[in-house]
Amino acid sequence: MMHVRFLTGVASFNGAAALRFSIFACLPALWSGIGFAQYHPDHPEVIAMVDKATAALEANADAKTHYSLNQISSGGHGELALSGYAHMKVFHNPDNRVVQKGVAASKEFVQRLGGEDLGKGGVVKIVYTAATVGLLLAEVDKKLYEPELRRLAQFLNSMRFSVGAYGYPDTPAGDVSQTQYAMLLFWTLDRHSIPIDYPGIGKSGAWLLQVQDRNGGWPYHAPLPGGPPVSNRHGVTPSMAVAGGSALLIAADIQRAFGDVFGSPDDPNIPGLPEAVKLYVDGDYAAKNRRTTISADKVADRISRCQGYLATNSANVADLESEWPYYQLYTQERYESFREALLDLPKNKSPDWYNSGVNYLKGKQQASGMWAANSGHTTDNTSTAFAVLFLIRGTQRAIQESAAGSLAGGYGLPSDTTKIRVDGTQIKGKAVATAVTDLLSILEDDGGDAMEGKSIPENLELATDPKERASQIDRMQRLVQGSQSWQARRVASRLLGQSDDLKVVPTLIFALTDPDPMVKRYARDGLRFISRKFEGFGMPDKPNPVELRAAQRDWKKWYLSMHPGHVFLDDI
Repeated sequence: MMHVRFLTGVASFNGAAALRFSIFACLPALWSGIGFAQYHPDHPEVIAMVDKATAALEANADAKTHYSLNQISSGGHGELALSGYAHMKVFHNPDNRVVQKGVAASKEFVQRLGGEDLGKGGVVKIVYTAATVGLLLAEVDKKLYEPELRRLAQFLNSMRFSVGAYGYPDTPAGDVSQTQYAMLLFWTLDRHSIPIDYPGIGKSGAWLLQVQDRNGGWPYHAPLPGGPPVSNRHGVTPSMAVAGGSALLIAADIQRAFGDVFGSPDDPNIPGLPEAVKLYVDGDYAAKNRRTTISADKVADRISRCQGYLATNSANVADLESEWPYYQLYTQERYESFREALLDLPKNKSPDWYNSGVNYLKGKQQASGMWAANSGHTTDNTSTAFAVLFLIRGTQRAIQESAAGSLAGGYGLPSDTTKIRVDGTQIKGKAVATAVTDLLSILEDDGGDAMEGKSIPENLELATDPKERASQIDRMQRLVQGSQSWQARRVASRLLGQSDDLKVVPTLIFALTDPDPMVKRYARDGLRFISRKFEGFGMPDKPNPVELRAAQRDWKKWYLSMHPGHVFLDDI
């Protein structure tokens, strides 16, 4: 996660201006103290909570899972995958130990599918596990783990009941919660161009419509045809209302009931390309097999009913002591994110439900940084992972990344974007950007979510015209300081390091604190090049916090030796 701090300037300014800046910078904390804080994922307090929590996940990486790892159906592998997924969504570092443990557990889970007794009559969390395993593998490297993702899609197809629901084996009821997680994985696979069973998605959507309670909520369990009677009102709770509502919205989007709200996976979304140019994907991605069987109007009506239920049965965990508060928070974030996007609601950076959730989590976070296990069925790690995904708006991030088009996640694009060209109607190569200005436009407009440092054409040069060059440098500095895209920050930090311009040094020093390890490394190398101190100040490729603070302090001292009047705003 980009730590977008409000103290991120780079220019020197006088004492009065600094005083005014520091006063205004303190206002969020003052508002928080009197109950007027408007939280969002980049709010300093939220960032601090997430930083503390992810550090705790790292410290607790070897903790025992609640469910056994001996049997893949029990859920232990899913616990490790969930922790890895939460950490990956924050820092995008596949080398982190929490992520690596999650990936290892995920690979083992997929390898053992098929020859396993599903634990009939025992603990069966296999649908949840399959979903979280798929989310993690897709987030880490969709191309590398495409075989595993395809296998997960096949497995979930086999687990779907004939009526479209998911649930526990040998039970007479479909499970709304499990169906929600299956839909989330299918949505992720679809957005990564992994073929899925669209008619099956239609059945799941139809089942969700069928079992919605008359008061607008959804039950935990709903009956299956031919089974013993199960009350349709059993387990109707706010938690299940947002679970059912989000599952219905996700199923509708998979079938594009509301149109290509987030763009199409087969649209390259590269500026300047003719509309007729489509993305070529190995294996012929079968979008033509998608059939819209879910009515957008009907979905909108059912969500309106759900909103009516939630108006008198709040889903905010602060309003009641939920049995599963952290699971519920992440579910609510998912529901609200899809509802906002698909129903084209006004964007609200700091909605009431989010502020309520943050305040709840503030009161529950332990000194260690963790949130405690609940109901005797989870661990601190699981509760913390759910809390982190809520705080960073994990679903909203996934939606935004998908909406960024082909530059988000590299849907079929070559890993080296300097070699992209157009051959008829297929994307096979030709440089995305042949000039710095073109590259900056891509990074700013699309987030640059598939651009890596290695993807920068080696012959790129900044403009020779002083005015245009200054504009380019200014745009790159803004990307480093404030872009939500870690890939965009990587590209911008590398280009700034090649600029050989002393005025970018404060920005590169700031970038040493970036959560993405490659941004740190490009910033360090750029500082060494510009200063001609090729040994730098001893910062290794993977610095610990002490080494990082020491390097930043030494670089500031070096810069101040030449510009003694400069004020580093993050020191105020």
